[in-house]
Formats: sequence, structure tokens, C-alpha cells
Amino acid sequence: YVKMAKCARDYEPAIEAFNKALTEHRNPDTLKKLNDAQRVKKEVEQKEYFDPAIADEEREKGNEFFKAHQYPEAIRHYTEAIKRNPHDVKVYSNRAACYTKLGALPEGLKDADKCIELDPAFVRGYARKGAIQYFMKEYHKALETYQIGLKYDDNNQELLDGVRRCIEQIELANRGAVSEEELKERQAKAMQDPEIVSILADPVMRQVLTDFQENPSAAQQHTKNPMVMSKLQKLMAAGIIQVR
Repeated sequence: YVKMAKCARDYEPAIEAFNKALTEHRNPDTLKKLNDAQRVKKEVEQKEYFDPAIADEEREKGNEFFKAHQYPEAIRHYTEAIKRNPHDVKVYSNRAACYTKLGALPEGLKDADKCIELDPAFVRGYARKGAIQYFMKEYHKALETYQIGLKYDDNNQELLDGVRRCIEQIELANRGAVSEEELKERQAKAMQDPEIVSILADPVMRQVLTDFQENPSAAQQHTKNPMVMSKLQKLMAAGIIQVR
């Protein structure tokens, strides 16, 4: 069946046969053949469904619903556009904006990441991602995202405004101008970041943090090390440490 398959539907008898065989005897080779057939069927279905012209039409329909603030309807059309052309970076960006409006931030973040994956120079992807991270109160991550985007367009106002907003929030924490509850929330989010956890687990950085509390002269020497300062700045941006 697999060798004779010419379209996605032709794979169905083979998949049915493999499933039936597995119910009788769970053979690893049969399982692999089933997985391969299902994977190829999906790939063929995507190729058969691919149609950039229809994708453009669906994207435009989505744009109209977005302008009318009808975000679920816009998402439906953007999703269809993605199925028709999964390589159009603008559709992922638009759908990310819809998810953000609806407060579905994890879904929006996935779409923003997809934008960057498809086109690392597409600065709107960084703007979308940074905004979502900002709304999630992950200001240290948002700041880094905006800064990466500025490497591709250093005059982009949306990215520059994002950097400014992040720095304002980070400075509020450093000045002690946020509530204890909000500071704890920021720190809890930061501790879910593998990079932050790695910095805090680093024996050298643990000694640096101890010196800042107990040995000011040694702390001054640490500030001359660019790598140490970079890590300290990440911890400050994440709200883990405050400098007042």
C-alpha cells in the first residue's frame, strides 16, 4: 500500500493494516512502519493543501476581523491561512497579536517564536514576543528579546519603546517601588528560567553574591569582570537581586 500511494488518502489502507497487526502482535518493526506511514501521510496532506493564493485571501479576511476586534474569528482565518501556507511569517505575527488581545499569552508566544524561526530578521516577531513577555511580567526576557530585535533594526520605535518600558519596570524593583507580592511574583517567574537557575547555581557567581553582601572590596573587583557583570545584570533585570 505504501509503495503504491500517490496521495494522502492512499496511505489509509496501510495505516489501517498496521494498526490491525499491532492489535494482534505488538511488533517494533510494525510500529515503526505505522509511524512512518502516518508521518508521510501528514506531509503529503500538507503539500496537497498548500495554496498561497487562498492563504492570502484567508489572511486578509483575518485582518478584517482583527480590525473589527473580532479576535476569535480572526484567529480562525489566520489558522486556515497557516494551513494553506505555513511559511508566511506575517500570518503567525497577526495570529500572535490576536492571542495577545485575548490574553492567551502562551499561544501567542509560540506564534511569535515561529515568526523568529521562519525569519530571524523579521523585527515584528521580536516586538510581538517582547510584548507578550512583558505582559507575563518576565521583564528580563522581554528586554533581551527587544535588544535582539534592535540588532536587525536599531531605529525601530516599537522595539525602542519596549526597551524603555522594561527598564522602567526593572528600575522600579531596584528602587523598592513595587509591592512585596509583585517582587515575589517576578522572582518566582525568574526561577523558572533555566538561564537564571544556571547563574545562581554557578559556584563563582554564588561567591560573587556573597562578596557583595560581606566583602565590598572584593565585590568591587568583580565589577571589573565583563562576564560577571553581564550575569549580575541578568539577575537584577529578573528581580532576583536589587541594587539600591
